[in-house]
Amino acid sequence: MHKMKAFVRFRTVADEAGAEPLHVAWFEPEHHIVEATAPFFARRFTNMRWAILTPERSVRWEGNELVFGPGGRRDEAPPADAGEALWLTYYRNIFNPARLKLKMMKKEMPVRYWHNLPEARLIDALTAEAGERSMSMIEQGPSDPVRRLPVPPQPAAAQLPTADDKAPTSLPALRAALERCRECPIGEHATQAVPGEGLQHAPLMFVGEQPGDQEDLQGRPFIGPAGQLFARALQALAIPRDQVYITNAVKHFKFELRGKRRIHKTPAQQEAAACLHWLESEIELVAPQVLVALGATAARQLMGRAVAVTKERGQWLVRADGRRVLITLHPSALLRMEPEDKAAAYDAWLADLRRAAEHFHATGPNL
Repeated sequence: MHKMKAFVRFRTVADEAGAEPLHVAWFEPEHHIVEATAPFFARRFTNMRWAILTPERSVRWEGNELVFGPGGRRDEAPPADAGEALWLTYYRNIFNPARLKLKMMKKEMPVRYWHNLPEARLIDALTAEAGERSMSMIEQGPSDPVRRLPVPPQPAAAQLPTADDKAPTSLPALRAALERCRECPIGEHATQAVPGEGLQHAPLMFVGEQPGDQEDLQGRPFIGPAGQLFARALQALAIPRDQVYITNAVKHFKFELRGKRRIHKTPAQQEAAACLHWLESEIELVAPQVLVALGATAARQLMGRAVAVTKERGQWLVRADGRRVLITLHPSALLRMEPEDKAAAYDAWLADLRRAAEHFHATGPNL
């Protein structure tokens, strides 16, 4: 079942006029697993029309029901298309010669599956070039990420903003000060600071951990994959995004480079502590009635102590300033779960957030 999930390759075929494209794949399992594995593809490709052909069983999805039928022949599957050429280009460019381990690759990607995998025909050539490409990578040295925004002019060291400076008196002033902040190393490498956004005097403030890759590039919180899940939850709870305030405990994106990819890295406690006064300034300026801590970093910053999120989730805690804080998971935690666990985890997370939604709907925007 695991190999079927990994090695199915869809190709698009023309179907009846006016219909959504049909994506068809050919696979040759060693066991009778089609009916057991098909629900995974229905969850993964819910919005696609697709069919999987195997020698003894077939399955088709039209958007609302899995339809099983007899097996088919390989020549009934569609030939290579433009999408496959794009996939081969992608595979060629993510192939890392410095991490090539042929025995391990063949263990995870057994040779008996190769005749149905379009990328398999690239493996011999890429393997043969691995040594030369590895040396070329070493000679090039490390690359620096390209900043999308120019680094703002830096004042003299004594004038850099610190926690001891006078707190900003408005949200625009806070945003300008954040862009100059270099109290920890994160700000030096991020594209830009990512302040919070939303209603000035929102009754409800959501606090996450730190910006992600997309947030760093666009300068807005919660717009990447985790932000899309968060937006789905807000919609389900009838909470307009522009009627609450959304921010992060840490205002710059911390990452490590892997090739050209920027991989999220959890801020160290000292880095989060350096950012705490910015978060407290936001809370003072927005003056929310209650807050929602999304994840452990946010919970620690808001409560001033470590919080066992899995044990205290769904509960209201009280800050030193008297404001209540609802504890729950960060949406990225749900994205990392196994596919079969995601639906139940999302429902439980939504149940946590519903307690904050009840407060929002009982009070309305604090205009």
